[in-house]
Amino acid sequence: MSAQFSRTSNPDPTPEARRTEILAAPGFGRYFTDHMATVRWNAQRGWHDAAVVPYGPLVLDPASMVLHYGQEIFEGLKAYRQPDGSIASFRPEANAARFRATAARMAMAPLPDELFVASLAELLDADREWVPPAGGEEAMYLRPFMLATEVGLGVRPSSEYLYCLIASPVGPYFPGGVKPIDVWLSTEYTRAALGGTGTAKCGGNYAASLLPQAQGAEHGCSQVVYLDAEERHWVDEMGSNNLFFVYGSGDQIEVVTPALTGSILPGITRDSLLVLAKELGCEVTERRMSWDEWLSGAADGSISEVFGCGTAAVVTPIGRVRYHGGEVVMGDGQPGPVGLRLRSMLTDIQRGAAPDTHSWMRTLVPA
Repeated sequence: MSAQFSRTSNPDPTPEARRTEILAAPGFGRYFTDHMATVRWNAQRGWHDAAVVPYGPLVLDPASMVLHYGQEIFEGLKAYRQPDGSIASFRPEANAARFRATAARMAMAPLPDELFVASLAELLDADREWVPPAGGEEAMYLRPFMLATEVGLGVRPSSEYLYCLIASPVGPYFPGGVKPIDVWLSTEYTRAALGGTGTAKCGGNYAASLLPQAQGAEHGCSQVVYLDAEERHWVDEMGSNNLFFVYGSGDQIEVVTPALTGSILPGITRDSLLVLAKELGCEVTERRMSWDEWLSGAADGSISEVFGCGTAAVVTPIGRVRYHGGEVVMGDGQPGPVGLRLRSMLTDIQRGAAPDTHSWMRTLVPA
C-alpha cells in the first residue's frame, strides 16, 4: 500500500473573485473546494488508486450495496491556517483511529491511519487557497467518508469500497458571539443501544435522529438530548454533541460527563476538554448521569451550567431543557464561565494563539 496520490487539477476552478466572496461569508457546509481525494479498496488489491481529482458527482450503480444495506461511515474535523501561513489540523490521528474503529464495527475495510492523514494533507495542499486566513474562528471543515460500492443485493459485507474526502470552508459557528441553545429531551426515541452502533460514526445513526430532531424543532429546540435505550433514565448524549455538567463555582468546581458505556460516541473534543478541565483546576468525573439528577440539580442550583461539545461549535452552552411536562433553565440561562473558558483554551490552541503543550496540532501543509 502506497500513500502516493496522483493529482488531476480541476480544469474549471472557482474564480478567485468568487472564492474571495465565499470566504467572506462561508456559513457551514454550503460551499466546497475545487478538488476531492479518493481511494478505492477491493478484496483483491486492497487500497489502491489514491488520487486528488476535481470535485464532482459520484457515479453509483443502482444496485450498489450502500444504497440497500447502509454501509456508510464518515468523520468530521477541521484544519486551521496558522500565524506562519502553514495549515494544521487538530488531532487528525484520533479521527483516523475512530474512522478505522467505525469501519470495523460496520464490517468495512479499515483505512490505514497514515493513508487517512495523507489524504487530508494532499487535498489541503491542492486547495490551500481555500483555507481561511489565520486569526479568527474560520476554518476548513474536512469530511472523510466511505461507502460500499459492490454491485449486488446479497446481505453481506461489500467486497468493494470507496473512500472520499471533501472540504468546505466554514465561518464561526456563533458569528454574533456564543449563544445558549434550547434542547429537547426525547423520551419517545433513543439514539443507540448497548451492542448497537452508538460508538460508530455511521450515517444510519444520524438518519435515526432526524425524526426526534424535527420533534424538538416543533418545541422550539435546536438539539435533542437522548436517554439510554434500556431504562430511559440515564443521560446519553445529544444528536451531535457530547454533554458536560458543571457543579459548584469558584475554586470548587466539578465537571461531569456521561461515561462511555458502549452507546456514546467517543468524541475527540470531549476527550480534549477533559484534559483542559483538569488544567483549569476542575475535578473531572466520568460517570452515569440520570435525568432526575439533571432536573433536580438545575432546579436547586447545584448544576451551574451545562454545555455540549463537538467539532462544529467546540462548546455549545445549553440555556434550557424542554420536555413533556415542562422546562428547566440552566443557571441564569446564559453561557457559563467554565464552558466559555474551556472553549477559549481549545480554540486558542487550534488557531496557534496558545502553546500546543499536548502536541495536538499536526502540520499538514508547510508555510
